[in-house]
Amino acid sequence: MNETANAETTSPGRTGGAGTGRLPTAGMVLPSAFSLVADHAELGPAVVASLSRVEERLRTSIAHADPLADTISRHLFDAGGKRIRPLLTILAAHLGEPDRDEVEQAAVVVEMTHLATLYHDDVMDSAQFRRGAPSAHQIWGNSVAILAGDLLFARASRLVSDLGGRALAIQASTFERLCLGQLHETVGPADGEDPVAHYLSVIADKTGSLVAASGQLGAIFAGADETYVETMVAYGERIGVAFQLADDVIDVTGARAVSGKTPGTDLREHVPTLPVLLLRRAAAGGDESAARVLELVDGDLGSDEALRAAVAAVADHPATEESWAVARRWADDAVDALHPLPDGAVKDALIGFARAVVDRAV
Repeated sequence: MNETANAETTSPGRTGGAGTGRLPTAGMVLPSAFSLVADHAELGPAVVASLSRVEERLRTSIAHADPLADTISRHLFDAGGKRIRPLLTILAAHLGEPDRDEVEQAAVVVEMTHLATLYHDDVMDSAQFRRGAPSAHQIWGNSVAILAGDLLFARASRLVSDLGGRALAIQASTFERLCLGQLHETVGPADGEDPVAHYLSVIADKTGSLVAASGQLGAIFAGADETYVETMVAYGERIGVAFQLADDVIDVTGARAVSGKTPGTDLREHVPTLPVLLLRRAAAGGDESAARVLELVDGDLGSDEALRAAVAAVADHPATEESWAVARRWADDAVDALHPLPDGAVKDALIGFARAVVDRAV
C-alpha cells in the first residue's frame, strides 16, 4: 500500500479539539470513508479529535533516543499513511465507551505494528519506493531496514503489554499470522493448490489479520458487548482482504498524482496480484487474449514504455474487472458481518467504510 499526502500538523487537546472538523495530521491520506465519518454530526468531531491524539501519541512512541534509530524509525511515519487501522479501532470503540485511554493506546499499537511490517515487506519484495519515498532498504540497506522494523515491533509489544494479557495474546496471534502470510507468499502455492485461493489466504494473513485486530481491540477496550467484539473480528478480516484486492486493481488502473505510486509498480516488481493470477488462470484455460497480455507482463518491464504497455493491457482485460468484482464481494461480506450491531451511527459508518474501501482511486 502506498500512502502519501500533505497536510498541516496541529494537535487538538482532549477537551478543546473535538470541533476541528478535519483531521490535521502531517502526511495522512485517509480513505474516503473518513469523510463520511468526519462529516457525521454525531461521530465526526469525536473521531477527528481521537485520531489527532493517536497521531501525536504515535509520533512520540516512535521517537528514539538513538539518533540513527530515530531517523530510520520515523522514515515511513513521516512519509504519511491512510491510518485505516487506528480509524477502525476508534470507530469500533464507539460501540462502547470510546473515551477510555486504552482505546487510543491500542490504536497506536496497531498502526505501529503496520509500519513495522512495511519495512520488512519492502525488503522481501525488493520494493524501490514506499508512499512516494525511497524504501528504507534503498537508503540504509536490507539489514538496517529489517532492524528498523524489529525496533517498531519491539515498541508496539511494549505498549501492548501495558494493555494486559488479552491484548498481548491478540498481538502475538496477529504477529504469527503476519509471519505465516509472508512465509506462504514467499514459498508460493503448493503443488496442486489453486494459486488464487493461496493468494487470498496470504492476504487474509498479511492484511486481514491486523485490520481485524484493530477493530477487535477497539471494541474490547471500550467495554463493548462481546458479541460486538466478535463482529468486529469478522468485519475487519473481510475488510482487510477487500482493501488489498482493491490495491491490486489500483496498481493497474490508479493515478499516480495522489498515491505517489507509478501504475504498474507491482507488475514491475513481479509481486503476484489478483489481476495477474486471474490472467494466468484464463490463459491456462485457453484464453488467447490473456496469454498475449501475459507476454507483456512477463517480459522486460525495465523501461517506462514497456511498463505502460503492460499496465494498459492488464487494465483492458476482463480479468481486471473480475478482480474488482471479487474485491466488492469481500466488502459486501464485511457489511453482512455487521448484522449483530444495532442500527445507528457506528453501523452506518462501518458500512460506509466498507463501500469506500473498494470505491477509491488510490
